[in-house]
Order: sequence, then structure tokens, then C-alpha cells
Amino acid sequence: MSKRDLLLEIGLEELPARFVTASMNQLSDKVQKWLTEKAIEFGTVEAFSTPRRLAILVKGVEESQKDIEEEAKGPAKKIALDSEGNWSKAALGFVRGQGMTSEDIFFKELKGVEYAHVNKFIKGQPTLQLLSDLAEIISGMTFPKNMRWADQELRFVRPIKWLTALFGQEVVPFSIADVQTGRETKGHRFLGEKAIIEKPARYEETLAEQFVMADPDKRRQVILDQIKGLEQEKGWIIPVDESLLEEVNNLIEYPTVLFGQFEEEFLELPAEVLITSMKEHQRYFPVKDQDGKLLPFFVTVRNGDAKHLDKVSKGNEKVLRARLSDAAFFYKEDQKKEISDALKKLDSIVYHEEIGTLAEKTERVKEVAGILADVLNLGEEKGLALRAAEIAKFDLVSHMVYEFPELQGYMGEKYALLKGEAKEVAAAINEHYMPRHAEDDVPPSVIGAVVSLAEKIDTLASFFAIGVIPTGSQDPYALRRQASGVVQILAEKKWDIPLEELIVLSLEGLEAKNILKRDIEEVKADMFTFFKARIKHLLQEEQIRYDMIDAVLFGEIGYIHSIVERAHVLDTRKDEAGFKESMEALSRVMNIAVKCDDKVTVDPSVFENDQEKALYEKYQHAAVQYKESKNEDERFDLLISLQSEIEAYFDNTMVMAEDEALRINRLSLMKEISDWVASFAAMNKIILS
Repeated sequence: MSKRDLLLEIGLEELPARFVTASMNQLSDKVQKWLTEKAIEFGTVEAFSTPRRLAILVKGVEESQKDIEEEAKGPAKKIALDSEGNWSKAALGFVRGQGMTSEDIFFKELKGVEYAHVNKFIKGQPTLQLLSDLAEIISGMTFPKNMRWADQELRFVRPIKWLTALFGQEVVPFSIADVQTGRETKGHRFLGEKAIIEKPARYEETLAEQFVMADPDKRRQVILDQIKGLEQEKGWIIPVDESLLEEVNNLIEYPTVLFGQFEEEFLELPAEVLITSMKEHQRYFPVKDQDGKLLPFFVTVRNGDAKHLDKVSKGNEKVLRARLSDAAFFYKEDQKKEISDALKKLDSIVYHEEIGTLAEKTERVKEVAGILADVLNLGEEKGLALRAAEIAKFDLVSHMVYEFPELQGYMGEKYALLKGEAKEVAAAINEHYMPRHAEDDVPPSVIGAVVSLAEKIDTLASFFAIGVIPTGSQDPYALRRQASGVVQILAEKKWDIPLEELIVLSLEGLEAKNILKRDIEEVKADMFTFFKARIKHLLQEEQIRYDMIDAVLFGEIGYIHSIVERAHVLDTRKDEAGFKESMEALSRVMNIAVKCDDKVTVDPSVFENDQEKALYEKYQHAAVQYKESKNEDERFDLLISLQSEIEAYFDNTMVMAEDEALRINRLSLMKEISDWVASFAAMNKIILS
């Protein structure tokens, strides 16, 4: 069969930058899935996007579906034929549904039963006739936010302005929201014009002639190359934040890098303030010297050519100057206030109507931080932790954080140092927000980690206590991120703080202050399940096999760092010789232990054979060493050291003996060993090939 290229372009009003890449990939995936489902063979696929378009170019698309020959299965022979050997209604209905006749029926045996079958031939349809389905693919796309326009019923990310759909040189006819497909596209809003796509293969080239770089990867590389050239020309270091680069790339169609400057006096502001003003509000890249010190320059990317760059630069400088002037004013005004005055304002700020004010939350965090400090034996550092917890939120009432919310914590540290607070306390104010996102580090200092842990567990317990629990994709208070932060801190700091005790500690504090609106046992269970999901996510990110994850998360959580280490031990050791046999032995113990309904203290005097004695003695000796060891690899070795004794035990011992006392004693031994093994992992959950 002959082949053609397929082009589909959706022209739109400007898309939000954060939607562009995901929307492009969604369109590409949906079209490829549709072609596959329709049995239309195709070659390579290229996806394109700019703020004003989403497009896909599929090369080498067959002009027709593949002809399909398949075997359709019908009713069993005893149902297909009546007592006289005539075709039943069931058989006739089957062939009619397949577009066949009774003459086409043949019988075929499956698992000892004969069934009616027909060989079905489906002629492939021309691809062009099927491509009108692209309208449904486009209409079926989903976005974080949709909108309607005019009197249209379609809800889409932005109004559709034009549709380009070509199969070879033919237009694929369909319309969406009164927009009819054609071969016309639009160039750059100011530099380009309308253009005609003669054939799909010339799509990218045609747009380039109209000042549009449709390939986001090529556009991104042009930006990076121009930034690199500017660095070499000026001797600068221009740090490129990947998230900012992605956003800028999705805001433009034709990139030209330029730079501007601002007054050196603004360099007296904290670096975080300057960078935030440039990055978050203006989409500018900061500039540093070879020693990493900020310079009074910025780099931005114009959506256009290199004409009149001096005017563009001056316009950007004017906007940034206004931003920095505001920041300088806020910074100066904030320094006039005392920390104690800021803390008083927290009394009037409601954190949540059912949970209380920020001041009340701060008091709870301080209490939990104090208990954690005692558990960790912080000694003199406890006072620093309590002070950090007490003033951790004071910068929220500053002018700077009000204007730049991204600077919470950063400004708290700066202002605390200016007011004479200990550097450890100041650092903890900043660190207690960490990790701020999935890729962020945990607080580096012990004090910062203690306050962060106390703050996060209080947030989680508070919302769970009033019944606010994330469901599906809905998580308005970022509770999943908070729980992940708790998991990361406990895992990386390797603190011996059982998660269950941490949950109880936070809930008891809420109960004492009458914030707990639900049964405490229900809340504990919900939080336990929620944290298990976060630990599972962490282990999945670390490429641990799913059954190994299920094995270590089968029972209580306890020490999170221990769970993580055990999962890695299992995943590392799974390919070793003898692993399968060891797991089978331990699993056998765990499987029979579930029959133990009346566990008693194991009585060695009841043992009837040497294998029982050997297993019991080996277990007791290994259990003592297990308890003394903190190394999960060593603990695993102690568990599997029982393999030969377990195998010999089962070869010579009937656990379910008729004698009740003997049976209970044997089951109790199995239960005792099983509980010991389960403290590492539920080995019977591991899939053995």
C-alpha cells in the first residue's frame, strides 16, 4: 500500500505556558493511539507547539486500514445445535451479528469443549474517510482549565482560531466550533503572515519562513546557544533554571536573547529578592560574575527578531526598576519592625476556621518540636529549636513576603539575622519549609529538620482531624507534599522515631485543644494509610520492584529509614543465588503461621524430634543477634540463615498434629518466627519466578 504524511494543527489564542508541553504530548499520544486502534500503520511522529498552536506530523501513514482476518468464537456446540441437529437461535444470532451465515460455522475445541466459530474477514477502509475522527480526538482533549467562548458548547483550553488538517496534499474535512479545516496556517503575530501548507512535510519550513519555530526542542536550543554566546562575549555566568527556560520557551515563537541592566544600588538587596523579582515576575535570567556574585544585569528572551533591541531592553529595564524599587522600599520598612510585634499579628491571622490562628498553630508546632528535641537528645540545641519554632512564621506578616510569597522563609532568615537571632535559629526558619518540592533537599541542620517535621505533622494531623483528606487529584492544602516531606526527613536523617508515635503525638495535642472533630482511631488509621501511600511513592521513585514494596509495607511502618533500607536490601539481593529458596522457606513459615489462633509460649520440652529443637535454637540465637544489629543487610542474612533448619523441620515435622497441645506448641513456634520475619518484610508477598 502507498503512504502519505498526515498533518494536524490546532491554531489557538495564546495558551498558558504551563499547559503547552503537556497539551502537545497529549495530542500526539491521542493521535497515535487512534491510528493504532484503527489498524492504520504509520512511521515516525513529530510533535510541535508554540503559544498559538499544537501540531503533529505523522509520516508514512498507510492510505488504508489493514485487512483483518480473525476467528470469532460463538456458543458451545451443545447450545449451537438443538436435539435434532438444527442450528439454534443462539447460533443463528451469532453468525448474523458477525455478518456471516450458518454455512460459515465450524467447530473448534477449547479446553475440552467444542465451540462454534467463523472466520471473519474485514476489509480495510480508506484512511482519508476515517480521519474525520480527528475532530473527536481534539474535542476530547483535557486540560487543567477550560473555557467557553461566544455561543459555542465546546469547552477547550483556549478558543480555536484555525484548523489545518492534511493527508498528503488533500484537506481532511471536518469542523470544530464553527472552524473549518483547511491548508492555511498563521505565522508570527507581528512578523509573519498567513501561509499555505502545500504538503505536510513542508510544515516546519513554511512556518520558519513566517518567523515561527514550531519545534520546541529546536527553539529551546536556540535560546541556550544565544545565552551561551552572550556569556562568552561578556564573560558572564548566566544560570539557566530549567523550569524558567521551559516557561520562556512556551511563551515565544521566534526567540532572540537580549540583556538589560539595573542600578548597582539594588545589589544591596538580598540575592533571593533580586532573583525572585527577575525570575518569578519578569521571566528574566539573573547574571553572575565568575565568582558567583550577582551583577546588575539581566537576560531575557524576546518573541521576535533582533531589530531595535535597545528599545526593547530599555522597556524591560523600566519595568524591572519599578519592581526593584518596590522591593527596596519593602525591605527597608520591614527592618523597622521587631519580631515580637510581628508575632502578635499572627494572633489575628486565621490559618483555618476549624483549626485556629497562625499563632495557635505556632504554639502547637513548638510543643511537638520540644518533644522531638527530647527524643533526639538535642541537649542545649533544644532551646534553639524551640526559638526557631516560635518565630518560624513571623516573616509572613512582612511587606516583602506579602508582595513576594515565594520568599517566605528566605526573608525570615534574613530578618532574624538582622535582629540578632542566633544563626542556627535563622537558618531553621528558612529550612523548616524544606523540602519545598519533590526535587528539593531536606533541611540540612538538625534544628531545621526538627521544626520542619513538627510543622508538617501538625499540618497533616490538623486537616485529617477535621476530615479534610485529599481525594483523587484534589489536594488544595498540598497535604501529599507535606507527607512526602515527613517521609523524606525521617528517611534521610535516619531518626529512630516511629511514624505511628509521631502521628499519635500530634493528634493528642489537637485533642487536648478540642480541634479533633473525628474519632481519634479513625484519624490515625486514615493518616497511617496516607503515609503508606507516600512511602510507596518514594520507593517507586527509587525503582524498587512493586512486590518488594508491598512486602516491607505489609505491617506497621515504624522507622521509615528502616523500611527504605529493607526495601533496597530485598531489591538488591533478589538476583543472588539461593534467594528463591530462602524466600520459599520463610514464606512457608508465614503461610502456616496464620493458622495459629491461640498462641502460647513455646515449650521446648514438648518437642518430639531433633529438627524442632534445631530450628528453635537457631531462631533464638539469630533473633538475639537481629535485635542487636542496626544493619539491614546483616538482619536479612540472619533471617535466611534459618533456611536449612526450616526445610529440615518441615521434612520431619507435622505442624498440624492431632494432639492439641503439640499442635498449638508447633503453631506458636511458627507464629513467633513468622512475626520475627514480618518485622523485616512479609516474604510471602514476594513474587518468585
